[in-house]
Amino acid sequence: MQMMWVGLTITVIFILIAILSPLLQNLGLLQNPQEFLSNPIHQAPSFKHWFGTSRQGYDIFSRTLFGAQVAWQVVILATALSLIIGVPLGMVSGYLGGRIDKILIFFMDTVYTLPGLLLSITLAFVVGKGILNAAIALSIAYIPQYYRVVRNHTVSVKTELFIEAARAMGANTWRVLTRYLFLNVIQSVPVLFTLNAADAVLVLGGLGFLGLGLPPETAEWGNDLRLALDALPTGIWWSAFFPGLTLTLMVVGLSLLGEGLNEFVNPKFRN
Repeated sequence: MQMMWVGLTITVIFILIAILSPLLQNLGLLQNPQEFLSNPIHQAPSFKHWFGTSRQGYDIFSRTLFGAQVAWQVVILATALSLIIGVPLGMVSGYLGGRIDKILIFFMDTVYTLPGLLLSITLAFVVGKGILNAAIALSIAYIPQYYRVVRNHTVSVKTELFIEAARAMGANTWRVLTRYLFLNVIQSVPVLFTLNAADAVLVLGGLGFLGLGLPPETAEWGNDLRLALDALPTGIWWSAFFPGLTLTLMVVGLSLLGEGLNEFVNPKFRN
């Protein structure tokens, strides 16, 4: 439980950062993350620029905070798309069985065997840059995970007596799926949602580092790490340190939250 609370605390902090960043900018407390400073020469961290400035003339503190907003936008879109597609397919496949089940299993297993980052890179080439496009590229890799979890639960639950009783009372397939099966098979989805969110942050950073995720001027941690490559050999360590540290903290927070939820939902995993 302690692990879950630590992860929840870190996650809530990043949610607050994402919400408050535009407000802080409107109050004049943050620079525009896409605006070049009047003095573009890189500066070390100071009271004026807490995280220093980059060689491109960006205020790293502002871009780091706004990076949380961009990360949450992509993560929520990507995981929501995966959930919306994967959960219904898993329920239908597990409940109906037969040829539909075999076709979906073959297709989902094929996608599942592909490395997530490699698949996202390939899709990013196809769909192009942008928040929605990045979310689509990420979501394709997560759909099979929701499908497999929900399908397996559906197969085990559909033989329960309350499902048999519902069918005997005349409930059609749609009613059985939505009223009786859904709430019983959805229990593990929040855990998977949280773990996928952590992975999505990491993959988004990888796409940005490769120049495939979002436009280069967007305040995104992977983009900033790529922009910092040329600066590191000259001793400008802060241009990569702060975006990299922030990305790591968000991934750790979401991972701890997911593992903590898994222990809470599945007591057998507790020590």
